[in-house]
Amino acid sequence: MSLQLIRYNEPLAAEELDFLQKKEAREMKQFYKVVRIIMIICFIIPFGVAGYRAADDIQNVDPNAPNPFSFVAYFTGVAGLLSLLAIGAGVAYYKTLRKLHADVRHRTKTIEQTHITRKQYMPQNNTCYFYIDSPTMLSIEVSADDFNRLNEGDEVNIEYTTYAKIHLGYF
Repeated sequence: MSLQLIRYNEPLAAEELDFLQKKEAREMKQFYKVVRIIMIICFIIPFGVAGYRAADDIQNVDPNAPNPFSFVAYFTGVAGLLSLLAIGAGVAYYKTLRKLHADVRHRTKTIEQTHITRKQYMPQNNTCYFYIDSPTMLSIEVSADDFNRLNEGDEVNIEYTTYAKIHLGYF
């Protein structure tokens, strides 16, 4: 028996949109904080290397020796580290924040019809899970009432954001 994947989009509810906007704001704030810290490090590391070179050359006191601090070497180090930062920040944004931003911009959620393949109760933390046949999600946490009411093979509709695939609920 082949099950056809049924999925459609709907507008986000006001509270879901508010949740996503707050999540996006928190994650952007954290992203910028990390980038600022790494940028500061990108200026400190070359300065520390230059200071080490200068301290090493002071011991070899030669009045005719050139100045051990080189602006060219310092700014080359800064440029190299900033380039690595830019590439890393671009990849991090592309893989995570871009999708969340698209969800807020398009204001849609996906509703997918799935079936319960297995039920699992976790006594360690007193939670109930349904394993489902969705290509997007392997399992969902459910209430104890739904765990007792629904059986394997029953239909469950899941809701998630269209781009970031953040689980919003089930019914």
